[in-house]
Amino acid sequence: MKLFELFGKRKKDVPPQKESMAGGEESLDMYSGMRVEVTTLDGRLLFVAKLMELHGDQAELHQYSESAISDVEEPLPVKIRGYSDRERKAVSLEGAITPLPQNKWAAAELKVCRIGNDRAFFRLTTNLDATATMFSGLAMGERPCKLLNISVGGASISSEHRYHEGDKFLLKVKLLEDRPESAMYSKVVRVIEKDGGAYEYGCRFLELTEADQEQITRNIFAAQRKKRGSAV
Repeated sequence: MKLFELFGKRKKDVPPQKESMAGGEESLDMYSGMRVEVTTLDGRLLFVAKLMELHGDQAELHQYSESAISDVEEPLPVKIRGYSDRERKAVSLEGAITPLPQNKWAAAELKVCRIGNDRAFFRLTTNLDATATMFSGLAMGERPCKLLNISVGGASISSEHRYHEGDKFLLKVKLLEDRPESAMYSKVVRVIEKDGGAYEYGCRFLELTEADQEQITRNIFAAQRKKRGSAV
């Protein structure tokens, strides 16, 4: 939205600018291969996918989580949000999707509506028992912790043990009883000291393979759907 054009003063002195609230004119090719979450316009998570085959304002979404929708007959307006490694920012797009065979979706009328520093992925709030294992240094060994929330890119944990920014450990947690345990090599990027001698840590996942990311995504999505169902 070019709000400056609503005002007549000094219009000729204002050079054209590339705004973070984009109008979608620029090429979307740079976002090919981006892992994204797909939501309704009001923010309800539908599925997680990879954005592929970008041509102009059209693309394919290769779904690799379970889907919260079925029997879509007409184009469904959605928001598509992911993280651009190239721009190191969260990217939000809007468009309409229709189903294709083999867990794929055709996306059309795509346009970038926001580029910013907000969280790139859906975060599942939890309160699960977990462990953090360091393999070197004075803090070497496995210690219990609580998983507070988790996304495909990172997690927040609480612990009575003191870690420091830059510390790395293997975070292990079972998001669902009937799913395999998830293990993520993690780096502490934020430390918050809490009352009572406890600490809260923001962690970023490191060295995840595509298969690791897909497994974590599926587990998060399944846990989110189970949580939503139990709340009804």
